[in-house]
Amino acid sequence: MGDRRKNMLDVLERIAFALEGGEAASPVDWTQADLWVWQGALRGLKAVSSTHVLPLDALVGLEQQREILLRNTRQFAAGLPANNALLWGARGTGKSSLVKAVHAAVVKDPGAPLALIEIYREDLRDLPVLLDLLRAGAAQGRRFLLFCDDLTFETRDDDYKFLKSLLEGGVESAPENVLFYATSNRRHLVPRSMTENEQRTAIHPGEAVEESVSLSDRFGIWLGFHPCDQATYLEMVRGYADYFSLKTRGEALEREALQWAAARGARSGRVAWQFIQDLRGREGGDGVEVT
Repeated sequence: MGDRRKNMLDVLERIAFALEGGEAASPVDWTQADLWVWQGALRGLKAVSSTHVLPLDALVGLEQQREILLRNTRQFAAGLPANNALLWGARGTGKSSLVKAVHAAVVKDPGAPLALIEIYREDLRDLPVLLDLLRAGAAQGRRFLLFCDDLTFETRDDDYKFLKSLLEGGVESAPENVLFYATSNRRHLVPRSMTENEQRTAIHPGEAVEESVSLSDRFGIWLGFHPCDQATYLEMVRGYADYFSLKTRGEALEREALQWAAARGARSGRVAWQFIQDLRGREGGDGVEVT
């Protein structure tokens, strides 16, 4: 009960702080960059000059997810209706890589001033302050993809309520120039233990369960990412080898890639990427550089 009361007081303090006008949003020069990170400790945005982003064509085995997310993002960048998206599934299957690659592709389109802003899970309580900045960005013609990687909520965690308000129906709901993308290992962001806890302590148990479980339902697009089979894994390896113009090819490439996966005890896009990084190093690092 003590932890629950502490969380409630923390929420009330942040709401009061925002209502009193604390940490007023400072103007941002959005022409500095297309990539930004929200720094919770400083209550401000940091421009990111460069990051490792693979081209969409290099993300093998994600063709269906790629087409859906790319279409949705282009609609949003063009000022058309679009959906918030949840990319869920196994670790290392390319969820966050796809989000960054889609943004990199769309931002190159004519007339698509789309910025990607990453906010960490632990900083979701800063959403009211951040949304003020993004609303102001509309005056500069900017549109924003707000991105949270590895989004999950644990028992007695009230931060999901800030996100629910952003996604739909709250006073601090997202402005029209903001879309929210998230990745998660869970299809349902709120664990069953949390749902059961709220059901036991709520005056109206059914309403409490509905409030927490409905968070995932507020994403208009769900994209599933699953562990790959051996054929898909090798296709990924060959695709990376082609992209980086590596010397090792054919049976030698496949044999080494399978040995690498066996040592890791897993096959995934991340494992394929890590193998290619090792191979690039052994070949001297020649080839295409990731932007």
